[in-house]
Amino acid sequence: MVKKSPHRFNTISEYHTFRGLPAPEHPLISVINFDDIKLKKNEPDRLVSGFYTIALKRHPEAKLKYGQQEYDFDDGVMLFMAPEQVFGIKNATKEKPTGWMLMLHPDFLWKTKLANSIHNYEYFDYAINEALFLSKKEEASITKILKIIQLEYHGNIDQYSHKIIIAQLDLLFSYAERYYNRQFLIRRKTNHQILSRLENLLNHYFAEDILSVEGLPTVQKVANQINLSPKYLTGLLKNVTGKSTQEHIHHKLVEKAKEKLSTTELSVSEVAYALGFEHPQSFSKLFKQKTKMSPSGFRESFRNSN
Repeated sequence: MVKKSPHRFNTISEYHTFRGLPAPEHPLISVINFDDIKLKKNEPDRLVSGFYTIALKRHPEAKLKYGQQEYDFDDGVMLFMAPEQVFGIKNATKEKPTGWMLMLHPDFLWKTKLANSIHNYEYFDYAINEALFLSKKEEASITKILKIIQLEYHGNIDQYSHKIIIAQLDLLFSYAERYYNRQFLIRRKTNHQILSRLENLLNHYFAEDILSVEGLPTVQKVANQINLSPKYLTGLLKNVTGKSTQEHIHHKLVEKAKEKLSTTELSVSEVAYALGFEHPQSFSKLFKQKTKMSPSGFRESFRNSN
C-alpha cells in the first residue's frame, strides 16, 4: 500500500482556510485559540508546514506522532515544530483540544537576531521525542505572551509593532529554554536510563569488534538507535555527565585502544583498523589528543611500568 504524502500548508493563510478560520490579520504570524478551530471528520494522517508552530495544548484523548514516538497530550503540554517536520495526530476528533497555537513564518524573522538564534533552540529538535510539561503558573506566563503578540498585530500596525512582537518571541523562547533545562534536571531517572542504554550500545560496538566492518559509530547513528535526536542526546549527556555524545564515543574508543595496545602485539596501524579508522594517522592524532601520548608511546610506557 502506497503511503499518502503529508497534507501540506505552505502559508499560514492556507492553515486558516483549512481550519475554517478567518483570514489571518498578518500573513506571517498568527495566534489562534483551539476553541476556534474546526476539526474535520477525516483528519489527515500526517501534516507538514512551511512555518514554525508552537502549541500550548490540552487534549487528553489525542496522541501526537512526531518522529519515532507518541506523546499523550496532558495539562500544560508545550510542543515545538520547525518548518518541514512531519507530524500526525491520532484520536484528534474524540475530544476537542483546548489551548493556544502560535504560527510563525521564517520570513517574519528576517533581518532580526532571532533569524539565526532560533536554530540554536534545541527544543525544536527534541520535540521529536519529548514535549515540555508546564505548571499552571508557567502556562499562564506563556499564555500572557501569546495574547500580547496577538493584541499587537490585531491593533494598528506601526513602526514599533514588529520590534515589540520580536521582543515577545524572544521572551517566549527564553522561558521555553528555562523549562527545557529544568525538565532535564527533574527527570534524572529517565536521563540515567538513557545514559545506561548509550553505555550498553557502545559496549556492544567495542566488545563485539564490529568496528572494523561498520566503522566508528557516528553521533547520528547512536542517537537513532536510542530513538533520540542528536541535539537532544548531546544536551542530555552534557547535563548529566558534562560530556557530549562525541566525547562519550571517543572515551570508549580510547579505553578500547589502551586495552589492545597493552594486551596484544597488534601494530598501531592494526589497532587503528580494528577500531574502525580508515587512516592510522587519524587514530594516532585522536589518541594523543585524549591521552597526551602517542599510541606507541603509551605501549612503551605501559611495558616499562611492568
